[in-house]
Amino acid sequence: MSFLLRLGAGAAVVLASACGAPAPAATPPPELGTAPAVAPPRVTPAFARQVAADELGRIPILMYHRLVAKPRSVYDRTPADFAAELERLAAEDYVPITTAELVSRRLDLPAGTHPVVLTFDDGDPSVLTLTPEGQPAPGTAVRILMDVAAAHPRFRPVASLYVNERPFGGDERALRWLSDHHFEIGNHTAKHTNLRRADEASATAAIAEGDVLIRRAVPGYEPGTLALPYGAQPRREGLALQGPGYAYRGALLVGAGPAPSPCSRAFEPAAIPRIRSQATGPEAEYGSAHWLDELGSPTGHRYTSDGDPETVSFPRSDVTPATACASVSLAY
Repeated sequence: MSFLLRLGAGAAVVLASACGAPAPAATPPPELGTAPAVAPPRVTPAFARQVAADELGRIPILMYHRLVAKPRSVYDRTPADFAAELERLAAEDYVPITTAELVSRRLDLPAGTHPVVLTFDDGDPSVLTLTPEGQPAPGTAVRILMDVAAAHPRFRPVASLYVNERPFGGDERALRWLSDHHFEIGNHTAKHTNLRRADEASATAAIAEGDVLIRRAVPGYEPGTLALPYGAQPRREGLALQGPGYAYRGALLVGAGPAPSPCSRAFEPAAIPRIRSQATGPEAEYGSAHWLDELGSPTGHRYTSDGDPETVSFPRSDVTPATACASVSLAY
């Protein structure tokens, strides 16, 4: 329930939310973006308007599987394609966050930037292979991400990687390396189980088995989100998020479009849509190149940060009764 704090002709509408502070992410992430030299002043309507803040806007959650020299399906990208997509995201002021940070409902981004979630399914070695020295090998997705981030300081080298059994070629160092470097490790079930086809006992066992796999590989790590194999939800509502041996704050679909802002009442933690990384080919209208064009258009309704995680700012036209997820909401 919200109440009006300030309202007047031409003034901002400021609402205080009773949502309460969310629980922290499963593992402490690094600071989002590059912190400004001086903390920004409390957000004003003029400042929110200046940076075109819209924290009820849509967020691209991009889905990757593997990088190959010669793609054989719409789920494959070449290393060059992947690098080009990251360069585009950096040039368009996107800042990577993890799924765990998304569902925490508290995004701390530089003013004027946009969140993007990079997700990788199946634990393919093309995403992460460690050298004998324990560094991501050249040409792997994680190495490419780190190289792009090094060239663009606000472009955080973080992503959410959803694993099955024996991820990344069975290298026991891989999951620990990801945890140590602030990547999110998420559950994709140990055997990539279609949870819709499984009965309830089998579905919960499949999710719990994947959870145990991660916890054993990285003692002390608590997985916070699940990527549904094939995007298939269990038959019983809520089973993807909670069951015997596991409790999650978000579940990812396969999907074909941007996700609502976590501050929007349209946001559904148990069914978060993703966008397949794709520029051309069959069904490219559902791919990332199309949606990044759409989100960047004047009518794209893209999430744009106001620079203050304690305030949710959005155009006055977006005001609805149950949109805020921070302590203060500002409509300008």
